[in-house]
Amino acid sequence: MKRWRWVGLWLSVCLAGCATVPGVVTDTAGGRTVEHALAGQGAPVVVFENGLGASLDWWAKVWPDTVQETTALAYNRAGYGHSEASPGPRDGAHVVEELRALLQARKLPPPYVLVGHSLGGLYMQLFARQYPGEVAALVLVDSTHPDQMRGAGNPDLWPTWLKVAFRLGTSDVVKQELAALDAAGQRVASLPVDPAVPVFVLSAMRTPGASPALADDVQRKRADFAHLYPGSTQVWVDSGHGIPLEKPEVVVQAIRDAVQAARAAQATRAAPPRCAPAVGGLPGACAQGVQSGG
Repeated sequence: MKRWRWVGLWLSVCLAGCATVPGVVTDTAGGRTVEHALAGQGAPVVVFENGLGASLDWWAKVWPDTVQETTALAYNRAGYGHSEASPGPRDGAHVVEELRALLQARKLPPPYVLVGHSLGGLYMQLFARQYPGEVAALVLVDSTHPDQMRGAGNPDLWPTWLKVAFRLGTSDVVKQELAALDAAGQRVASLPVDPAVPVFVLSAMRTPGASPALADDVQRKRADFAHLYPGSTQVWVDSGHGIPLEKPEVVVQAIRDAVQAARAAQATRAAPPRCAPAVGGLPGACAQGVQSGG
């Protein structure tokens, strides 16, 4: 049956994530223990955010190349893995503030390259719109759309078997995050986009096992990221939703592009002004990073 094929494909993607991120530790940040990995050198810091129900090991195939490029941090949100549960709501605002507390506790300075998969992409969109000055670039890996839970994606329209599977097969934290997902999306939609932040969008071409109506809805929302982020770079990936596991090389390239864009922008900001010489008693003209032809 199609429904069991869908479940089997979903489980196979999850089980494919058996590779692990090395150097994972548990330390205190924001008054609670957080499981995370930190490696690499240089700036900007790449920060990974996981999808709904996923651990930091979803980035295991992307991690080695990223830490060769720059500093990177991956972590488990509150209530995942060995990260201590948080008394706060499991909404986007609290997730963003808890992540910022971890970055500050590890003394990792902004601006960051934020990389988010699925629901993690929605959280990273919220981070970028709420704190644009702390963000050097944004990489959205088949990210949740701000309106993902609307239209055919509304959980109330899920088939009964899927509702039962979700209820029996997920933790309380996952259920709380799903319940708060639409509010997070509407918060994202209410905030402006900073055009100075480069955005790289990776969109899956396939939605295996989904009904035609749901697959069409998902594809429309994937395509809409080009309108959500004018000027963004969108790459369509021959993959299902699990791009970090199925096509990690595409994620690695997007991160490289984001890091290079961030470094180029930083170099431009840091360049000293170059001034044309004074002529005929008039003062010379200065322009940041612009060479005079005089």
